[in-house]
Amino acid sequence: MKKLMDKIEANLRGFWRYRYLLWNLVSRDFKLKYRRSVLGVLWSVLNPLMMCLVYWAVFSSLFANMRGGGIDNFPVYLMIGQLLFAFFNDATSNSMGSIIYAAPLLKKVYIPKYIFPLEKTCFALVNCVFSFVGLILVMLFTGSALHPTVLLALYPLATLFIFNLGISMMLSAFTVFFRDIMHMWQVFTTALLYFSAIFYNPDTMIVSLGGFSLYRLICLNPLYWYITGFRKAVLWGQPLTLQIVLVCGLCALASVTLGCAVFKRTQDKFILHI
Repeated sequence: MKKLMDKIEANLRGFWRYRYLLWNLVSRDFKLKYRRSVLGVLWSVLNPLMMCLVYWAVFSSLFANMRGGGIDNFPVYLMIGQLLFAFFNDATSNSMGSIIYAAPLLKKVYIPKYIFPLEKTCFALVNCVFSFVGLILVMLFTGSALHPTVLLALYPLATLFIFNLGISMMLSAFTVFFRDIMHMWQVFTTALLYFSAIFYNPDTMIVSLGGFSLYRLICLNPLYWYITGFRKAVLWGQPLTLQIVLVCGLCALASVTLGCAVFKRTQDKFILHI
């Protein structure tokens, strides 16, 4: 037990030593993203607003039956799902090539390699937080009530960050050896989008797929639980259920544990493949 605690303490000291590098990398990505943009940071608010408008126009007019017709305040419901899924997609997609793109730097100086997928995940979180301004505007426009439980939304957001970090570390490690993962992941996230209950009510999904209930299949998706927990706290004003707390926490713990294990086991071979 003492050896484990000493190891954790050493890792924390090492992380604290490179905190300024992490901050500078996040700041650099933020500046590069909006360097040639006229509206700049405002796009972090406008982009989710416009995407929400497109989704709302499509699913409320052309495919109204798909969302079950029983969703109160559909624009807010839709935007919450959209923002959290975008957080996951941005963090994991951008992290995949983080080690490869950092190859010139890694060949010159020593930098802990986990800094790069961590930085991409932190950058995705920063973008997500900025995008919440758009969510607030939509809530004000639709007259959505501000519930005291809104503070509980920090739990699904924080555990989703940890979950994203674990997936990002695994993807960044595997992509060093198998570049095709970049293309495969795009297909996977597109399929995952439709199994995350972003624009429909999963309770109305009574269809079975190969004898397996579609609703149960949706429940196997961790993103569904993070999105549902956030909706409960922000949109419905309900406390998080024990099931949501456990699923979100355990998925985050399993993801980051597996991600760290894979990354640590393979990181010494990165230099041979980049």
